[in-house]
Amino acid sequence: MVKLAEWRGKDVFRKYGIPLPKGAVARSPEEAVSLVRAGTVPLPCVVKAQVLAGGRGKGGAVRFATSASEARAATEAILGLEFKGERVKEVLLEEKLVLSKELYLSLTLDRSARLPVLITSAKGGVEIESVDDTEIDRQSVDPFPGLTGYEKRRAAQVLGLTGGPAKSLDRVLEALWRLFLLEDAELVEVNPLAVVGDGLVALDAKVIIEDDAAFRHPEFADIRDDRTPLEEIAREKDIAFVQLDGNIGVIANGAGLTMATLDVLKEFGGDPGVFLDLGGTDDPQKVTEAFLLMARARPKAVFLNIFGGVTRCDTVAKGLVEAMRQVPAAERFPLIARIRGNNEKEGIEILRAAGVTSIPSLKESAQAVVAAARGPA
Repeated sequence: MVKLAEWRGKDVFRKYGIPLPKGAVARSPEEAVSLVRAGTVPLPCVVKAQVLAGGRGKGGAVRFATSASEARAATEAILGLEFKGERVKEVLLEEKLVLSKELYLSLTLDRSARLPVLITSAKGGVEIESVDDTEIDRQSVDPFPGLTGYEKRRAAQVLGLTGGPAKSLDRVLEALWRLFLLEDAELVEVNPLAVVGDGLVALDAKVIIEDDAAFRHPEFADIRDDRTPLEEIAREKDIAFVQLDGNIGVIANGAGLTMATLDVLKEFGGDPGVFLDLGGTDDPQKVTEAFLLMARARPKAVFLNIFGGVTRCDTVAKGLVEAMRQVPAAERFPLIARIRGNNEKEGIEILRAAGVTSIPSLKESAQAVVAAARGPA
């Protein structure tokens, strides 16, 4: 997928006439000051890190400024951040608006229905995953007639809009639909869509372009896909490695076991973060490289869940022990292991000699890693 940073997404929004706050991108504190003093960015303003990961507000990557000097300080602080594995290289400065309501609006693909779907919620400004399903409305959209008047009216009703804001919503929806089609988007999301005075303003912009249509959009050719720096390194080493927002690292073998492990940790209240699929490797050196990559992500605890088949348990244990020797003492974390299958006994003995106990029960091992990630009570 081609995932656009917020400022690029807003450039696309601007192309289709979607209302936006006044703002501009800065790549240095001096540039931020110049934008404020020139009046390009009105005060007070919001300074936002331009990274692909979510949760910027909670992570200190969004700040406010009421003067040029404050804008400089905010920009300097944010540009120095490494946010969820990504170094912040640019910020978006925008005027701070007075809002009366924050809403959620998106168009995406419902792959099961094989149709676009319009998603609306009156609970905007928070991650849509945290909103109760009863407060989210979904409407499948027939791509031939496009968004109908009925679908727009239903969206306005769900969002609680009447009068001027409802008329503004009609225009925003029409623009988003054209954007979704003409830009070959997988997702177009506005969160929040704010009620400002008698109209609507898109305070954020999330746009994802379909990979297979990228040849039609050479203007996005310089954009890397949605990979963190560590994911880039893993790709070069041919390691299946994905970074999420949680604090528990997962090492498993095979996509099915890896995904099942994430589900089990969630069931017991854990927060899976980095997960690494060893696949069918039988090379201890590759296991070592994979574990050291996991260590660089700084998890609170790691769950090793291996079912030995092509990947032998003793191979994994040897690579793991070698990697543990290379991790500095100050950067070490609790490791909970569960290894079953081919050469299980040999693998358990290798781990035991290194001070790691393998817990045979999936339930007990998952509960142990969740407790380890939480730390002392």
